[in-house]
Amino acid sequence: MSKEIETYNKSQSSIDQEICDFLYQEINLNLAKAEKKIWHAHPVWFLDGNPIVGYSKLKTCIRLLFWSGQSFEEDGLEPEGSFKAAEVRYTDVSQIKKKDLKRWLGQAKKIQWDYKNIVKRKGVLERLK
Repeated sequence: MSKEIETYNKSQSSIDQEICDFLYQEINLNLAKAEKKIWHAHPVWFLDGNPIVGYSKLKTCIRLLFWSGQSFEEDGLEPEGSFKAAEVRYTDVSQIKKKDLKRWLGQAKKIQWDYKNIVKRKGVLERLK
């Protein structure tokens, strides 16, 4: 684990740290070739410079966000924002269903919208995969 992500995870409460550590391990296992770093103050994984998945601390939970998640057509993810992102929120590690997470991460590799160039395209998203 990078020092920056380790610092992020350790800065959480013990319950939230357990969620973050679990998500980190599973995301790394399923997106082994992805670049990972702290981006906009939380851990995010990228494929070819495009953000795919990340997690962040909200007031009452840890949010797992898939940038292209609305296109997955998967149960368990809720739309987030005005683009194609979808999320799931956790308050305890026992809520994370490994089978669902693995499936969503598989979809994240297959279905991608071009967030990397969204500013250049003046807010217009184009589908990459």
